[in-house]
Amino acid sequence: MTTSPYTFDPLPERAVPPGAFPFAAIGLDHGHIEGMVEGLTAAGGTLTWVFDTDPNRAAALAEKYPTARIATSEQQVLGDEAVRLVATAAIPSERAGVGLRAIDAGKHAFVDKAPLTTFAQLAAVREATARTGLKYAVYYGERLHSEAAVLAGQLIARDAIGTVLNVASFGPHKIGTGRPDWFWDPAQYGGILCDIGSHNFDQMLVYTGAADGDVLSATVANRAHPETPAFEDHGDAHVRFDNGATGYVRVDWFTPDSLGVFGDGRTFILGTDGYIELRKYVDIGTDNGGGQLLLVNEHGQQRFDARGMTGFPYFGQLIRDCLEGTETAMTQAHALKAAELSLIAQSTAAASSPVPVSVR
Repeated sequence: MTTSPYTFDPLPERAVPPGAFPFAAIGLDHGHIEGMVEGLTAAGGTLTWVFDTDPNRAAALAEKYPTARIATSEQQVLGDEAVRLVATAAIPSERAGVGLRAIDAGKHAFVDKAPLTTFAQLAAVREATARTGLKYAVYYGERLHSEAAVLAGQLIARDAIGTVLNVASFGPHKIGTGRPDWFWDPAQYGGILCDIGSHNFDQMLVYTGAADGDVLSATVANRAHPETPAFEDHGDAHVRFDNGATGYVRVDWFTPDSLGVFGDGRTFILGTDGYIELRKYVDIGTDNGGGQLLLVNEHGQQRFDARGMTGFPYFGQLIRDCLEGTETAMTQAHALKAAELSLIAQSTAAASSPVPVSVR
């Protein structure tokens, strides 16, 4: 290994003092709401309201944040003029509805991935954000809440691997037990390429620097869950971007229970002058843990343990963007383009291939 010739961005500081950015959480169906709220509060935001149709979920989240009150209705939250942003991890098919109602109430929306599940919702969000200037921000957590992924962006910006030619992004997941009914219903979760795959389309767009792309091929399948025949447990897609780069995504629900994390998420980034591999959650066969970035270029072979190197700058940038009308965290165009490509991949797969079920 060689000494790194690169300098990196300083760790992010709180974007605002306590109380300067009140926000609320509505719809707690997915556990990602924990990361969304944690990220905003660490950056200086103040959780002031929590609402969910399940009072136990609302109480559990509010208990962690003494500044939060439990609302009796969504309208109680939306009617509070002090609230600047509404975060939601509702059932995927319902996220656009929550976000659009927040925008109609004059608040920014921050929605979990997948941020929407239909082209009609995409059109409605684009219209609302263009009309109001309010944000429909998206929690693409597999990049935004991974220091290895953040570090990769910094290295690419410093020309560590030259021009990016290809990004291959893998999102394996552990299916676990006790999943809610909506988890098995593509009409509610959007399909595997729309749901999990949206993380990967975000990464491919960011690392290639592309603004758009064409889905060349896509497949989805139910290979091992005959008891839920509409469920998709495997999907992949091949993309050509508008700057000539290409990408490949593979997502699945086949991570063995023996793995100590939810999935061995990896991303491979090929450039003209080197390549990067991200081992975001685990480095199997070692004691290294997650957050590993491997870099090979003209300076040699380098391994970075990214944990503690970058922090999570997105959240503070998002708060400042909401307050100042800027787009430093993520442009609205990018947030919705990643969602659009995942929808296109999902529809391409549905049109080109049936969903076969083969019992193991």
